[in-house]
Amino acid sequence: MCGRVACSLAADNLRRACAYRDGRGRRRLPEWREPQRYRPAYNRGPQAYGPVLLARRHLHQDADPSERVLVPMRWGLVPAWFKEDNPSKMQYSTFNCRSDTMMEKLSYRGPLVKGRRCVVLADGFYEWQQRNGEKQPYFIYFPQTKQEMSDMKEEEGNEEEEWKGKKLLTMAGIFDCWQPPNGGDPLYTYTIITVNASKAISFIHNRMPAILDGDEAIRKWLDFAEVPTQEAVKLIQPTEHITFYPVSTLVSNSRNDTPECLTPIELGLKQETKASASSKMMLDWLKNKSPKKQEDDLPRWSSQFIQAATPKRTSANVMHQWLKKEEGESPAKRPKI
Repeated sequence: MCGRVACSLAADNLRRACAYRDGRGRRRLPEWREPQRYRPAYNRGPQAYGPVLLARRHLHQDADPSERVLVPMRWGLVPAWFKEDNPSKMQYSTFNCRSDTMMEKLSYRGPLVKGRRCVVLADGFYEWQQRNGEKQPYFIYFPQTKQEMSDMKEEEGNEEEEWKGKKLLTMAGIFDCWQPPNGGDPLYTYTIITVNASKAISFIHNRMPAILDGDEAIRKWLDFAEVPTQEAVKLIQPTEHITFYPVSTLVSNSRNDTPECLTPIELGLKQETKASASSKMMLDWLKNKSPKKQEDDLPRWSSQFIQAATPKRTSANVMHQWLKKEEGESPAKRPKI
């Protein structure tokens, strides 16, 4: 399944990271719609607004089929036929949609046959593994190249410059538009399609999001005018092109929305797996660079287990302290978890 994600890029950089080639081969950036609804997050859950890509033709019938728009939508699909005056009165969960039953359930089949396909954007997603009666969270994301890792910090960039930062995880989704029965603004919502987990992460969980790997897959999924539903659903498959690392249980509480949620942890010698090249690059990046929120964007929270977060505390700070501690301890003194 997929119930928690991170998407830490600022709005302008998120748009640059979604650059694409239109039907004439020209480099384009998607148009932002209502960007004020979007906020970077390290721990986003259902009911929050997240960024999605969709074909511009959904909003303008005369638009080129290849044109894209970037829209913040609420996570958790509310079908257009829902008759209550409050979406929170829905009796079932719709933040995930199983690929094997999506054509059977009216909530998903309706918008899917209408071509309401979208791409849900994130740095990556969190998943929990059952370990010794406890749940251990992992962060799962696309492998990053050295160039992408070196440019993962937040930078002011020219829109004309090619994006060389982090590669966003692109997940297949379905969206719908609900109109309040008593009038009011329409509500756009989405669900993330899930499939059986790939071999790489099946030890963590038996389900995973349907990931669209590459711009050609994204193009086909979004282009409802040229690619019919029966062809588009063939793209919904597990992928092995992902990597992961364990993170703190801090992320298990959705109110904790800070860079520490993305910080890798060590599970101990017995459970430790050999780090991939991409994971090592992520560790190096977290040691030196980290996306930062503005002071006003940082949530104020505390609990009996951790101290209140401060604006200066980032994943890079935490990772630096952890690495320094590790260097100062001998293997014999390290606690086993």
